[in-house]
Amino acid sequence: MSASPGNSGPPDLAALRARLAATRDALPRRLQQVAAFALENPDEMAFGTASQIAGRAEVQPSTLVRFAQALGYSGFSELQNVFRARLREGWPDYRQRLDVLRKRARDPADAAHLLAGFVDSAAASLDQLRRTIDPRSLGAAVETLAAARRIYIVGQRRAFAVAHYLAYAFAKLDVDAALVDNVGSLGPEQAAKAGPGDAIIAISFSPYTPFTVEIAREANARGVPVVAVTDTAMSPLAPFAKTWFEVAESDFAAFRSMSATFCLAIALATAVANARTREAAKS
Repeated sequence: MSASPGNSGPPDLAALRARLAATRDALPRRLQQVAAFALENPDEMAFGTASQIAGRAEVQPSTLVRFAQALGYSGFSELQNVFRARLREGWPDYRQRLDVLRKRARDPADAAHLLAGFVDSAAASLDQLRRTIDPRSLGAAVETLAAARRIYIVGQRRAFAVAHYLAYAFAKLDVDAALVDNVGSLGPEQAAKAGPGDAIIAISFSPYTPFTVEIAREANARGVPVVAVTDTAMSPLAPFAKTWFEVAESDFAAFRSMSATFCLAIALATAVANARTREAAKS
């Protein structure tokens, strides 16, 4: 099955699912195999490289291209953008998440089953971080943060725990840092104190917090360097960041741990403290 001239691929994941449901039986066996993998592993389709995805789906990378073109896309990258766009649509609410957990559990009270799932999810996130982090980006971020007079940290919703932890870690390491907690809606005033000699760490994941994105945008406009921690190259934080990190947290039943993000946070904090100590020793 091949795409006809002028044919276009489904614009979103819902339309893609509908297209596959309508054409499933007409697809060659290998393409059906890719379709099954894609629908069962949407996060891997969004974050993985063609080589990684092909390996997990047990097909050749060229099969991914044929699969995309069979659906009307120009190539695999265009297909992958559909899965990445899904990440911006938000996660199910917590009632839905708990329903999924109950359905997955062999026994709704089987805490050991749930723990195993979350442990596996955290391990996958950490392994992904180890394999995908760019040492040059890490070094550039440490250099930026170590040179800052004060580091301002902003993160809301589930990112707030990481932001709060970073503020704690910097304080214990004797690094001047301030948490933009937005208590009393005073976040803009808190962040406005940051100048070009300071730096901001902005943390946000899909669905992205408008407050965090706006703080990063305004800081960038004032010449304040921004180090962003987010989940995809399509993140609205990326355009405003001097350096940004893409952290892909695996999920279990739509719940995502923050294992990889916390790991990156403590690495940044200790590396910045070490860099400052080395500079102080030179003077």
